[in-house]
Amino acid sequence: MQIEPNSPYPGFAECFANGVDPETTALLAATQRPALTNQASEASGPPAWKTIPSWSLIGTEDHVIPADRHEFMSTRANATIETVNAGHLSLISRPEAVTKVIEAAETS
Repeated sequence: MQIEPNSPYPGFAECFANGVDPETTALLAATQRPALTNQASEASGPPAWKTIPSWSLIGTEDHVIPADRHEFMSTRANATIETVNAGHLSLISRPEAVTKVIEAAETS
């Protein structure tokens, strides 16, 4: 299944799922639910990063959250920051990097 791009959005595979294999990308595109309109404006309570240690894995090829914006948020949270050559879905495309960050958090 190919999701065609709509200008200016470059397409699901190139933006959200860049770096993910085509079969998994097709499955994600078919099952991804749209974002709720209130997700950016509705309060969710006190941010956990203000009171607990945080870790952040920044995908340097992320086309959803630019690396500099992700770094700003991670720095604000006083997070331990790691980077990976991956897109937005490093959890899928680079699970070994994610595991490394989780293990580092566990031993801290």
